Amino acid sequence: MNVTILGTGYVGLTTGACLAYLGHEVTCVDPDASKIGALQRGEVPFHEPHLEDLLVAARPNLKFTMDYSDAIPNAQVVFIAVGTPPGVGGAPDLRYLQAAAEGVGERLGHHFTVIVNKSTVPIGSGNWVGAIIRDAAERRGRGKDCFAVASNPEFLREGSALLDSLYPDRVVIGADDPRTAEVLYTLYRPILDQTFQAPSFLPRPDRVGGVPLISTDLASAELIKYAANAFLALKISYINEIGQLAEKVGADISQVARGIGLDARIGTRFLQAGIGWGGSCFGKDTAALISTASEYGLDMSIVKAARHVNQHQRERVVEKLLGELKLLKGRTVGLLGLAFKPHTDDLREAPALDVAKHLLERGARVKVHDPVAMSRFKKEYPALDVTLASDAHEVARDADAVVLVTEWAQYLELDWESLASVMRTPILLDTRHALDRGRITRAGFRYLTLAG
Repeated sequence: MNVTILGTGYVGLTTGACLAYLGHEVTCVDPDASKIGALQRGEVPFHEPHLEDLLVAARPNLKFTMDYSDAIPNAQVVFIAVGTPPGVGGAPDLRYLQAAAEGVGERLGHHFTVIVNKSTVPIGSGNWVGAIIRDAAERRGRGKDCFAVASNPEFLREGSALLDSLYPDRVVIGADDPRTAEVLYTLYRPILDQTFQAPSFLPRPDRVGGVPLISTDLASAELIKYAANAFLALKISYINEIGQLAEKVGADISQVARGIGLDARIGTRFLQAGIGWGGSCFGKDTAALISTASEYGLDMSIVKAARHVNQHQRERVVEKLLGELKLLKGRTVGLLGLAFKPHTDDLREAPALDVAKHLLERGARVKVHDPVAMSRFKKEYPALDVTLASDAHEVARDADAVVLVTEWAQYLELDWESLASVMRTPILLDTRHALDRGRITRAGFRYLTLAG
């Protein structure tokens, strides 16, 4: 099929690469000339494991352009994957979505085209986008039956976005026009049936057979995305709140999480106690869910509580360090990790940024390192007055404490004895419960966690 992707961020570029690898003819559109130029040269604008390899494999079916007129008229399916950043009061800023919808409507071909909301959008946006496209299309003499809008929410985890795209838990399609569901079923059939040849660098997991298809109406598909992310955020905040209680009563939160997670009704995933969630999805989507609910007179108190607990986890880092060092003014604290999770360079709502700001407000000196996100950090946060260290040992040198913020594999295998030997006071705060307490203690550290 002939497919156009509007937007080349995490969702758009990943979706485009995967569909092109499956054999569809894909055109990715972005207004950023430097980004399109880089992609045409084979350069990936962000860090995502194996994405560069997949782009090479998909190259015969993939092209990049800035011009809607090159991409829209012949497309059978158009994915809108533009940014919807948080706006005032938590509601998403939809200006890019509106511009994309107008651009599509002005350039529709004479054949039936499916317009897919791939961006995370408020409930009811499918109808709104449809109205914008219809108005623009009718101004050019196109009939109202020349297109239909669908919702196809993404469930991608940064750092494993390609696995989640090619081997998903489910595919959700929201459409009010039966022709639309048929087109998207055809588009996704290789994934639904798992009939494609798996890339050598991304082998098919043993657990994957056929992929369930959830076919529903527009509003339900839009709500599924928000509800799923909010529930995962709830699980993380719940285990972190239980972690605070575990610290008070002397319980081991890792064992508590394992004990409840093995209950099949609960599950072990997203029950890792620690500093909490960050990134582009959970914060934005929970805020948007609260904002949408408020329009209908609903309070969403559970979701609000999850956000409160998550934010407090970052403040608890400072509380823990104060408990050990008594004061932070003039102290040096090193942070291992800047990205909100391993295998990405994404700094959106990254816990490390809040921790660094809290420490600086207390008069501490802060040193930071990340295996991947340093260049992005320098570009996006030039005003944050921290010292950029060349490696973990430089972070530890003459530090009064070191905080493991992002559990990169490189950090888990460090020579901790060597790090302890160069610190002023060997205190290690493991905010991810990722290290072995006995090993770190034998290396000479005072080992701390947020739940014990």
